[in-house]
Amino acid sequence: MSALPGDVMSRGRLPVDSAALLDAMHSADAGATYSPLGSTPWLYLDLDALASLPALQSRRLQPWVRRRACPVIGAGDATGNPLAAACDLVVADDAEAQMLIDNIERAPLAAMTLVQVLRATELLPMTQGLLVESMGFATLQAGPEFRAWLATREHARSVGADGPPLRIERAGSTLTITLARPDRRNALSVEMRDALVEALDLVASDPEIETAVIDGDGPDFCAGGDLAEFGTAPGPAIAHAVRSTRLPASALVACCHRVDFRLHGACIGAGAELAAFGRTVIADADTWFRLPELGFGLIPGAGGCVSLVRRIGRQRTAWLAISGRRIDAATALAWGLVDSVI
Repeated sequence: MSALPGDVMSRGRLPVDSAALLDAMHSADAGATYSPLGSTPWLYLDLDALASLPALQSRRLQPWVRRRACPVIGAGDATGNPLAAACDLVVADDAEAQMLIDNIERAPLAAMTLVQVLRATELLPMTQGLLVESMGFATLQAGPEFRAWLATREHARSVGADGPPLRIERAGSTLTITLARPDRRNALSVEMRDALVEALDLVASDPEIETAVIDGDGPDFCAGGDLAEFGTAPGPAIAHAVRSTRLPASALVACCHRVDFRLHGACIGAGAELAAFGRTVIADADTWFRLPELGFGLIPGAGGCVSLVRRIGRQRTAWLAISGRRIDAATALAWGLVDSVI
C-alpha cells in the first residue's frame, strides 16, 4: 500500500511487526500521539499487513485500538480480520483514507468525540445512547471548532412563517404528520421541534393510532436543523437539559415501532437521523442523505448516533459523518438506511 500524499500514512500507520505493536500498546506516549492533542489525530491501519499477526496479539490489540482518542481507519480486506471490527471506519484505498483524514484534521476534537460516542451508543439501549450523544454534542458546543464555525457566519434570525410548522391529519387508525415549512426546506426549528415532540407524544399515548406516517411538504423532506438557531442557546449545559426533555428522537423511541417515514429530496442532518428511527422508511428515487455536522465542529445531535448505528452500523455512520458526502437513494437502500425506493 503506497504512502498517502504528504507521507501522512507513514506518520499514522501502526507498525506491523510484533515487537513494535507490543511497544505501542504499552507506550505512555501512544495515547497522546494519536489524539487531537498530539501530532496525529487519526490512526491508519494496514489491515492486510496486520492479518498475519498471531491470534493472541490480535486479540490484545483490539481493545487497544478501540480506546484510541481519535478515529481509527482501516484499509484492506476486512473479511475475517478481527481488527477490522475494532476500527471506526474501513476504506478501500489510500485516496479514500486521505479524504477522511483531511476532514479529521479540520475538526479533530469533533472527530474524536464522534467516534467515542459511536463506540458507546453501539452498546447502549437507545434512551441511554441519546443521553451520551447529547452530552457529546453539548461538549462540542463549548469547543473552539464550533466557535470558529460560528465566527464565519453572519448573524441571522430564524424566519418565522404563518401557520403551524406541522400539518396533522387522522384517518381511522393512521395519523399523518407533515413537516410544513417548505420555504425553509422543512428545517427543524425550535418551533417545529416542539410541535413534533407533541405529535409523537400523542402517538405514544394513543394505542388506537396503529400507524403514524411522517413526510414533508415541498421539494425536500428536511434540510436538517435550522442553522440560524445554531449557537443561540444560553449555554451547552442548558442546551443539553433542553434536549433531555424536548428531543424528537426521544419521543420517537417511545413509539418508533408504529412510525413510518416517507422521504423525498434532501434528508440532511436531522432529516436523516430522525428517519432512521422509523419502522419502515420509504424513499422516492430523488432522495439523498448527508451528515454535515463535523464541518460545524459538531457531531450528529438529533439522534443519529443512535438511529443510524442501528440502521447501517457504526462504521458506515462514522463514514457519513466524517466524509460529509451525500449518498443517493440506491446507496441508502443497499446499506439498509431505507427499506424501499419508489
